[in-house]
Amino acid sequence: MFREMRRFKQALSFEECEEILKNGSSGVLALSGDMGYPYALPISYLYEGGKIYFHGAKTGHKIDSVKRNSKVSFCVIAKDEIVPEKYTTKYKSIIAFGEIKIMDNSEEILRAIKNLGRKYAPNNTEEQLSNEISEDISGLLYAGDDNRPYKRKAGQGAYAALAA
Repeated sequence: MFREMRRFKQALSFEECEEILKNGSSGVLALSGDMGYPYALPISYLYEGGKIYFHGAKTGHKIDSVKRNSKVSFCVIAKDEIVPEKYTTKYKSIIAFGEIKIMDNSEEILRAIKNLGRKYAPNNTEEQLSNEISEDISGLLYAGDDNRPYKRKAGQGAYAALAA
């Protein structure tokens, strides 16, 4: 289904891929945008239980793109170190491929949005979190599901790709 990694010796293990997803603060979500052009946007996220959750408005370019084509990729860069004397970059990153869904279960949305809030504001109280959520509990998307995990490709060095 996906290409094998050409420079497979640089591949990261599934566990390393998950660690990058758990510890990352942002990534780039790539969708099929208007008129067939790619639409890639930097976005914060939550990785939990094999799913990647994204928060966003209920309307707009992102939601329109998801409704048109649910296939996406998501990239997180964990390390980016330029080595000028060698004309290269040392990096560690993952690219995950999968299908994204618009969530509609209120309880699952509330649980995920609270965990997303805890990730980005760990020092806030539960009351602060609840107040913020009650003011704007807009849309929530996720990629991956229990039956078909998000496909991960990752690498370190000069190229990134391997399916876990």
